[in-house]
Order: sequence, then structure tokens, then C-alpha cells
Amino acid sequence: MRDEREAERAGKRQVKGFDKVVAKARTKDRLLAFSKLVKKVDGKLRIVANPPLIVPVEDVVGDERSVEETEALMRAILAEYQTTLLTERHPLSEYTYVHMARKVVGVGSVGTRAWILLLVGRDDADPLLLQAKEAQESVLERFLEPSPYKSHGERVVRGQRIMQASSDIFLGWQGATEDGALQRDFYLRQLHDWKGSLDPEVMVPTGAMLYARICGETLARAHARSGDRVAIAAYLGKSTAFDEAIADFAEAYADQNDADYRAFTDAISSGRLEAAELI
Repeated sequence: MRDEREAERAGKRQVKGFDKVVAKARTKDRLLAFSKLVKKVDGKLRIVANPPLIVPVEDVVGDERSVEETEALMRAILAEYQTTLLTERHPLSEYTYVHMARKVVGVGSVGTRAWILLLVGRDDADPLLLQAKEAQESVLERFLEPSPYKSHGERVVRGQRIMQASSDIFLGWQGATEDGALQRDFYLRQLHDWKGSLDPEVMVPTGAMLYARICGETLARAHARSGDRVAIAAYLGKSTAFDEAIADFAEAYADQNDADYRAFTDAISSGRLEAAELI
């Protein structure tokens, strides 16, 4: 952002706003998540139930599996997950599984499974919260050659590692059996690890243009890391055809979002869908 200001593409207001977002993101660490999600119950750390958003594992499995069986299973799964991490002597080895809970995902992942895993290190004041998110097949899979990876979780993780200049050190993958004998693929990462975002709705035009430019440059850099940057540049050429195509797609996508939301609210109003407001 400082470089953008020096290039006269960002003013004091944009730099100050960005600094606030970064400062806020730095507060979103494991300890903040731990203080909100975890409490001591009968002397043991437990992820607090907040149904339907967060449901502890014992309430999910019911009488199908004992607490001891669940813990043994999770220790085995975490040991396999550790083999997918990049460093051999990984900090994960210093942590022990304590508890887990199913978590409702955001609108971008509706229909997929997500879990929160609580681990502790040297004592209860050294927690680690991981998030396991279900990885499904790529929307491009039916148009391309079969993926070289057997696990969709591995495909997602390897793709992120290629595109990102610096990935979460806890980013890995693992499979698990749910719903009887149904195998599901997951990728794991830290929960609330210095993540932040900007709100486009409060941006002035200058800030919106700057934000769009930074996002575009970040995306371009990711593609350059994952492909042949010279071939990509040659394919795009010097015309504005690609720029205009992306703008048309973005506008059509926004219109589709509006139409989908109207259909959703109309279905609630007509009674076809039931909805409850979460407090």
C-alpha cells in the first residue's frame, strides 16, 4: 500500500484505511477465536455448543461412538494429516487433540461439511484451533483430464501452495469417512489466522479502483506462479478484449446474484422455504 501511495495511486485516506484493516486482522488470531469458542466444562476444554451454527462432535455422533473412540480416531487422522504438511519437524507434533465440533459454513460453501478442531500444546493456555473444510470436485473436472490427485483436498492444497507466495504452515489435507461409508475429502488450515477484508460498500471511487487494481494484480501474480507467464501474456495480447470480457462477466455475475437473492426472499415470503433469524 505504501508503494501505491508513492506511485500516486493511493492517498492518505486509503493508506489509513488499509492500515486499520491490517491492525484489525492481527487481532484475529487463535487466542481471540479460543476466547469466543472454547470454555472449560467439568475441568476440560470444550468447544461451546451454539446450534445450529456450532454442534459438538458428541452431539453429532450420538451413541454411535464413545468419546474415547472419537479421540482415538482423531489422533489417527491428525497423524495422517501431519504427513501432508511441508516441514518434517512441524509444530503440530507439539499439540494434542482435545475436542471438535461441526460448524456451519458461509454462503460460498453451502452444502459442504466443516469442522473446528481444538488442540492444546504445553498446557491449556497454548491452544490451536484448526478448521477442516470439505473439498469437492472442481467445476472444471468434467471438461478436463482426470486430476492427478486422488484426493480433492490434496488438489486444493497443492493449488493454493502454488498460487500463494506464503501459505498457512498448517495447510494440509485428509480424508474421512462420514455418513456410514461415505468418504469425504477435507483440507485443513488454522482458524482465524490474521485474516482480514475490505468493505467495498464503504469505498469511495478512488478506493474502489485501487482495491480492484490490487486484487487484479494479486490474481495475475497467482496465475503467473501456476502457469507460463510469458504464454499467458502472449495469449492476452495488447488489446482490451480480455479486460472487457472480464468486466462483462462480473456484471452478469452481479445480476445473477441479485436474481438469486430475489428468488430466495420470494420463496421465504410465499412460505415455500422456512427461515429463522439468528440472533
